[in-house]
Amino acid sequence: MELPSILQFLESRTILVTGATGFLAKIFVEKILRAQPNVKKLYLLLRAADAKSASQRLHNEVIAKDLFRVLREKMGANFCSVLAEKVTLVAGDISADENLGVKDLNLVEEMWREVDIVVNMAATTNFDERYDVALHLNTLGAKHVLNFSKKCAKTKMLLHVSTAYVSGERGGLILEKSYRMGEALNGAPGLDIDMEKKVVEARLSELRLVGATEGEITKAMKDLGIQRARKYGWPNTYVFTKAMGEMLLGDLKGNLPIVIIRPAIITSTFKEPFPGWVEGVRTIDSLVVGYGKGKLTCFLGDPGSVMDVIPADLVVHAMMAAMAADYAINQAAAGDEETIIYHVGSSVANPIRFTKLVDYAPHYFTKHPWIGKDGKPVKVGKLTMFNSMDSFRRYMTFRYVLPLKGLQLVNTIFRQYLQKMYTDPRRKINFVMRLAEIYQPYMFFKSIYDDTNTEKLRIITRNGGSIEIDVFYFDPKIINWDDYFMNTHIPGIVKYVFK
Repeated sequence: MELPSILQFLESRTILVTGATGFLAKIFVEKILRAQPNVKKLYLLLRAADAKSASQRLHNEVIAKDLFRVLREKMGANFCSVLAEKVTLVAGDISADENLGVKDLNLVEEMWREVDIVVNMAATTNFDERYDVALHLNTLGAKHVLNFSKKCAKTKMLLHVSTAYVSGERGGLILEKSYRMGEALNGAPGLDIDMEKKVVEARLSELRLVGATEGEITKAMKDLGIQRARKYGWPNTYVFTKAMGEMLLGDLKGNLPIVIIRPAIITSTFKEPFPGWVEGVRTIDSLVVGYGKGKLTCFLGDPGSVMDVIPADLVVHAMMAAMAADYAINQAAAGDEETIIYHVGSSVANPIRFTKLVDYAPHYFTKHPWIGKDGKPVKVGKLTMFNSMDSFRRYMTFRYVLPLKGLQLVNTIFRQYLQKMYTDPRRKINFVMRLAEIYQPYMFFKSIYDDTNTEKLRIITRNGGSIEIDVFYFDPKIINWDDYFMNTHIPGIVKYVFK
């Protein structure tokens, strides 16, 4: 199969993008406006109560970001007018209903008439999210987007962004394979999404009946998410609810072409619109931030584990190539096509091991120390590496828990004065241990993500000519990890994430 020009494919398209304030979505929108200014329309769905709130969010959380600097410079005085012409804001919430929470029915009908492509990037990526929130957004939200897409008269496809880590903790080579409805990773019977909704509703009713506080409800919902995920073989609420979202798409797709992109750990931009743009503390970056600020003295993980990371601009380019390829496939094929899944990562093509991250942080912050609030450079020291959860627990017990128990004993005598001294450290220890438990599967990861479909996509993109390769590069083999982390990614974290 020959891939049509991606630039030509995007020309005159009308695209609905959900989750438009998200990290990846912003890069996607910026790339389209910069690379293909002849796109017809971008409907950007933002979670907002009304048009005014949506406009404020677009300005504050999207357009005002440094990410759009290159586009502003390119368009000059025309920047605002181009946005007004090409971008339509949509206030809504995909977790609400099959109209995506959009209250303006005229706008809903307009999108049904005009939208060619739907790109679903709305999600909560918090591993420790409330189960009710994650289920409604990551699982049922995907269903709502699918049903909305089916009502669009001209829809060519739905592209859904998932995560490679729907694979759970399985080791070995993970194939680009879809999940059947009700398929549990551990083989446990009884996984039923309707039942999961009822479990959530019943637990919320119980909590409200006994007058639980909002904080108690939040904790109970977080605990319920972890419990339900582990019951069926997933390590956390995020990947469990994303996997169920994929199941719904596969089960209910009908004749609608669907493409699922499963990125690995997404990092800062490699080249576009400029190197190193990042937003928020993303998975592995929490280790770098904590170390650079002098608050982290140890890492937990298997130094030999492969850390599957991929820069954000490569993910966005793979998405665009996948859309063009899927369109070509469905133009040539007759009848219902299988959902195509693309793993977008580096563990096969250009693997990097966890021990490298442990080396990069000390090297960088020794040469470029962070300046603390007192105006002095933060001194960083040698990192202690724990290669098992047992060794980490022992360290936490002897270093923090046992001294606190001694303080608790004294606290029974001087309760009024020492209560806060005891409770604050205890809360922090509990928080650290919970995070360690949640992130443990990724610190000792034993999987490699097969990218056969993605490699085929790269090959046909290369066949499309040098312009397509240069504009829509997504081959991880072009990355020198030492150079990227030391000169792009960590400096980007320092510039855009450190506070």
